[in-house]
Amino acid sequence: MTDRRGTLISSRRQPKQARSADLLGAILQAAIQVLAKEGVHRFTTTRVAERAGVSVGSVYQYFPNKASILFRLQSDEWRQTTEMMRSILGDAQRPALERLRTLTHAFVRSECEEAEVRTALGDAAPFYRDAPEAHEVRAAGEEIVRAFMAEALPAASDATRAMAGDLIIATLGAVGKEFSESPRTDAQIAAWADSMADMFCVYMQSLQ
Repeated sequence: MTDRRGTLISSRRQPKQARSADLLGAILQAAIQVLAKEGVHRFTTTRVAERAGVSVGSVYQYFPNKASILFRLQSDEWRQTTEMMRSILGDAQRPALERLRTLTHAFVRSECEEAEVRTALGDAAPFYRDAPEAHEVRAAGEEIVRAFMAEALPAASDATRAMAGDLIIATLGAVGKEFSESPRTDAQIAAWADSMADMFCVYMQSLQ
């Protein structure tokens, strides 16, 4: 198996002017379209450049290789998910189980709305999953879950809280991925999310 740990996945630079930001945005949007249509195995910088209507050299100004583009798409997705988790789980004005239910609905709907790109990014995971940058991006989400579990289960041990957080997040990811592989109606999404939330809430109550 190819060792990806030495692959450069960081972006070359960040845009400082509006025009450069627009160019980067066009490249990333084109990358999403190519990834959704072609899949990771046919994903190349050349195809991204063609879809964006720019030269390959323009793509290389920001990304040294296709792995760095894929990592940027994945890290952007991680950050969006992290912000969603922070805004929902961090809202201390609402009861903990209500927040957990809201997160479940938001997560399942997000999985269904972006199923094609998420599946392709999952296939691209070997390009970046062992990189230090990947661990850093995921750590923020893990801290949000840890803080939520400490608040929701104040009498539980650290080990129990950690297990509960890992189980819920892993279940959301696995079930959300499988559920989103087929087209779903709004009613189906709501029904599945409600059932999952019920299951999580009963589990959390048992740990209290």
